[in-house]
Parts: sequence; C-alpha cells; structure tokens
Amino acid sequence: MAIHDWPEQERPREKLLANGAKALTDAELLAVLFGSGSKGISAVEVGGRLLREFGSLRHLLLADRGRCSTTPGLGARRYGMLQAALEVSRRHYQQEVAAGPALESPRATQAFLVAQLRDRPYEVFCCLHLDNRHRLIAFEELFRGTIDGASVHPREVVRQALSRNAAAVILAHNHPSGVAEPSQADELITMRLRDALGLVDIRVLDHLVVGDNRCVSFAERGML
Repeated sequence: MAIHDWPEQERPREKLLANGAKALTDAELLAVLFGSGSKGISAVEVGGRLLREFGSLRHLLLADRGRCSTTPGLGARRYGMLQAALEVSRRHYQQEVAAGPALESPRATQAFLVAQLRDRPYEVFCCLHLDNRHRLIAFEELFRGTIDGASVHPREVVRQALSRNAAAVILAHNHPSGVAEPSQADELITMRLRDALGLVDIRVLDHLVVGDNRCVSFAERGML
C-alpha cells in the first residue's frame, strides 16, 4: 500500500508536522527525506531495508559513494540527499555554538567537536579561535591528512590565529581509527604550538583528540 493510502496520522510527513521529528523512527525520517519509495514498496519500506542493509543509520550516512550508488533503493541522488542532511546538521551545531554562551564547559566543547569530527574518514586538524571571554570567533579546519595522520605547520596556525584576532585557541584533531588516545607525535606538536602561540600572547586552552564518541583532553590530563 502506498503511503498516500495510509491513515493520515500514520504518514511520516504528517506525523512529523503533528508531533515533531523526534516522534519518527529512523525509517520514517529517511522516508521524509526521500519523498517517495521504489517500485512496489513505500518510502518507509525503502528506509527500513537500507537500515538493515547497512546495519544502522550512522553506518548508512557514513557509507561511501560507490557502495551507495550500487545499492538498490539508494543510488547517487539519495546518497546526495543524505550527505546534504548530514552537513546541514553539522553546520547547524557549529552556528549554534558560535551564537551561544562562552565555551566555558569542557563537555560542551567536546560534544561540539565529536559532532564535527567523529565520522571523518581522514584526519583533520582544527582550531577553535576564541575571544578574551572564550566566545567562539571561528571554527576552522586547518589541515587535512590521511587515515593515520595530518601534517601540522605551526607558522600557519599562528598566522590564522592572528588574522582572527584570537586571544586563545582550542586545538583539536580526530583519529579515524576511533581510538582517542594521544600519540607521542600529538604531544610533541601540542608543545610546539603552545610555545609558538605563546610568543604572540595567544593561549592554548586545550588540545582535544576525538575518537569514536569520545574525546581526550590534554588540559584534563595536565599535559599543557
């Protein structure tokens, strides 16, 4: 039975409008995004099949374009929809933090960075530029690497911080392996950046390593 033949209160879009997006299952949310089903099956059934195929909503969103393009019920167009929805979510969170209160809570900062970096398939080194009240001026991806590392250049970090007129920074990078434990190389570059930024009176408040749903804080460990 097509969705338009369902009782109105059970149709995903009407259900969302009446009760909010949180009332929908993962399959129903996918149905709203896709807008239509495939031959002989509804959009909700398509969503359910894709969730079973990939194992979870997160794994579906992280699937590569090649696999998505050849998966029945998905394809390049719907892959693009999912990637756009994921990026909208990231940007919304980033703007919410920028417009919100000072980043005084380590947990708020960590939650923000996990949302931004957890699912990147390559290593990204980032900087949160803060004013003298620790409000976010800008979140910037400075260096992009491979699955196991990224080259970080202190001169460029200092240049960008000065251009933003930052009083302090929080450094961050992800480990695509999912293991958040800092490496010796992470410790060395942190000390180099702390010293380089200190020369121009910019304080490094923390360096956070993002793994799979977890952050390790250099400040909390007394490593700064």
